[in-house]
Amino acid sequence: MSTTSREIEVKDAAAKAADLDGYQLTTDEIVGEKLVLNVGPSHPATHGVLRLILELDGERITNADVVVGYLHRGDEKIAENMQYNQFVPYTDRLDYLAPLANNVAYALAVEKLMGWELPPRGQAIRTICCEMARISAHLLGIGAYAMDVGAMTVFLYTFTQRETVYNLCEMLTGARFTTSYTRIGGQTRDLPEGFTDALLKFTDELLECLDDVDKLLTRNKIFLDRTRDVGVISKEDAIAWALSGPNLRATGIEHDVRRANPYLDYHRYDFEIPIGTVGDCFDRYLVRMEEMRQSVSILRQVVAGLPDGPINVDDPKQFLPKKEKVLTDMEELIHHFMLVTQGIDAPAGEVYFGAENPKGELGFFIHSKGGGVPYRLKIRSPSFVNLSILPKLLRGEMLSDTVAILGSLDFVMGECDR
Repeated sequence: MSTTSREIEVKDAAAKAADLDGYQLTTDEIVGEKLVLNVGPSHPATHGVLRLILELDGERITNADVVVGYLHRGDEKIAENMQYNQFVPYTDRLDYLAPLANNVAYALAVEKLMGWELPPRGQAIRTICCEMARISAHLLGIGAYAMDVGAMTVFLYTFTQRETVYNLCEMLTGARFTTSYTRIGGQTRDLPEGFTDALLKFTDELLECLDDVDKLLTRNKIFLDRTRDVGVISKEDAIAWALSGPNLRATGIEHDVRRANPYLDYHRYDFEIPIGTVGDCFDRYLVRMEEMRQSVSILRQVVAGLPDGPINVDDPKQFLPKKEKVLTDMEELIHHFMLVTQGIDAPAGEVYFGAENPKGELGFFIHSKGGGVPYRLKIRSPSFVNLSILPKLLRGEMLSDTVAILGSLDFVMGECDR
């Protein structure tokens, strides 16, 4: 009896099955070619011109490269070719969500080089500027973050309050967005009449808004599923990658430059430093929410104890005189002319000053050889440092979680690229 071709095929298949019994395919034998996906640089989820080159195994990220530099403007080299005061408007364009805080951090660095300390009222005004900037930046960060993960309403709540912050900025500085309010040695003008009342009214409204946002997000199941245990950063990794600001404190490390290295008059105010426990996207959200409440507390304390007196340093040879004196006194006119054309006469030396900005520690390193222009200036950009952990953070996560992780880091590419 002859054997058919079909029977031969069945016998061969059975023999192969017997040979492979107990044998498991390796991962390399199962996985096919991986997909390389470009996210950005022009994409809403990247919050600016950030490019991610993701290697995907299905929906899982196996490798991530972060490409920055699309917004590079050469701020540091520009600073080395202009007088100290002329660089103030450029600091507005770093973290352009917190221009007032950038102005203050830069001015404090130069004043450290000069050996200047502002009078009490000047320091109090700068504290108001910094905390208003923190609230403004966090409102945008949380509003945009909520929209990233699918919650549209929160964005409308936070931007309503942000509009009030812009009104306060316009009342104080004359500008809404890029303020250029600070000068080396002081401010352009004192607090206008009615400003403190408007500020206190805003703090009351903000706390109500934060309570509403808390109800919309903090116990929302969809928001919790998108953020809890996603993008976890350990304490060890946060320190190793030199993270700062809310991203560092969310890991459980209680480090705030305002408390660790006090500047202005922060040592006079009573405020808490919120920290997380897990270091995930949800903790980073909670830390920023609580930081805004603490900023409200600081603002109320500043207004309650606001001192009288001058707002600028008393150094007639180095600080621009008042305009009425320039128009009536020849010597003041000469001082004004020399300061405008040559700049302040800074001593030779090296200084570094770091301030607790909304995104983290914004630092300025100045190397001076004397005169009105820095020989070298280096900016420690918190957004750039915080983004450096992204390749490690994204590896092993799902593609859909990329948007949640990026939003939780809350970076600004203008500051990152400089």
